[in-house]
Amino acid sequence: MNRRRLTLILALLAGVSAVVAGSLLGFVGWGLAATLLVTLALIAFFFEFESGALGSKEIALVAMLGTLSAAVRVPFAAIPGFQPSTYLIICAGYVFGPVAGFMVGALTALISNFFLGQGPWTPYQMLAWGLLGAGAAFLRRFNLGKVPLIAVGILGGYLYGWMVNTWYWAAFIYPLTFRTFIVYQMTSIWMDTFHAAGNALFLGLFGMKTIGILERFRKRFNWRLSEDPARPVTDCGRPA
Repeated sequence: MNRRRLTLILALLAGVSAVVAGSLLGFVGWGLAATLLVTLALIAFFFEFESGALGSKEIALVAMLGTLSAAVRVPFAAIPGFQPSTYLIICAGYVFGPVAGFMVGALTALISNFFLGQGPWTPYQMLAWGLLGAGAAFLRRFNLGKVPLIAVGILGGYLYGWMVNTWYWAAFIYPLTFRTFIVYQMTSIWMDTFHAAGNALFLGLFGMKTIGILERFRKRFNWRLSEDPARPVTDCGRPA
């Protein structure tokens, strides 16, 4: 482990310890504590991307995908939960790997909320979409077809809703128990269902085609999916 990564891990551990201690002692509210922890997680992923990026072309491609995903979210904002962003984030993570997938998801929320409204929910949206993008990368080994990809989109719609709802529950709901968590989550089940249905629709119609297009970009940029520098990379972007 290099010194830079070790320093980052120690800083994150120190931050987490300070937040938890402050919450237990009453200096920091649980809502603020949860937001600080989410922010620390986002910083860790941004540092990892910055240190592991392959070059300017790869950084530009991730920025372009994040901007495109944010742009297609805005016109659908009038339909609660129904948005094509999640499908694009899943496809990006599936093709380019967990760190790139996380960055596309995080940028989607950050950029689109400049038009839709920033707030304490933004870090949670960044983390939720980022984790969906990162999680999609681990599905690549199963070589998913259309139907499993749709199932992933449906599950992702509900997981996104549950993660984003955590900020309101931690900040405004009392007492913070498993029962209140479940009750509050059920109040948004209809919006999460719209989100899941939208994911299924977009992934069913465009998922495999989008993955195919992104695969061509990955091969063109010689994008290495493995983080092991000792393994050579062939001209098609896969370890030899």
